[in-house]
Amino acid sequence: MPKKQKKEIKPALLVIDIQNTYLQYIPDADKDAALLRINYYIEMFRQYDCPVINIYHYSKEKGPEQKTQEFEFPSSVPVKPEDTRIIKTYPDSFNKTDLDKVLREKGCNTLFLCGLSSVGCVLATWLGAFNHDYKAFLIKDAIMSHKKSYTENIETMFEAVGHDVIQLILDSS
Repeated sequence: MPKKQKKEIKPALLVIDIQNTYLQYIPDADKDAALLRINYYIEMFRQYDCPVINIYHYSKEKGPEQKTQEFEFPSSVPVKPEDTRIIKTYPDSFNKTDLDKVLREKGCNTLFLCGLSSVGCVLATWLGAFNHDYKAFLIKDAIMSHKKSYTENIETMFEAVGHDVIQLILDSS
């Protein structure tokens, strides 16, 4: 059998829908713990010069209105002007956005997902990533939903990864 050629790993971090308006539905303890981890991974990906892509949800009918405090991520999240910003109108961040184009232009093929909601937009984007031929991973303890048990079930069912796996991938990229 011929040797399989190794494919270079090019990771990106997708930070999904951690907008002020949606965070109010997350229990404080879960929110605080997840945001702490999300901030840690944002800095970690930056140290490895890997893209951090911030994804925002918008609905004409339900809001939140763009360019408002409710639309933005909390001030405690280290968003930089040079971070790529994707605005979506569907749960799957790939649906009718430039996300796939942006990732391809950056050469990314491996995605790590964190944010809201583990049972909604994060999960839909994870499935969308596979539909676009990416390797995708949910980050354990960096996804949230309105019920902790729902998040725990998603993390178990879809084998969310933790720090050691992320560190290994970043070191190998």
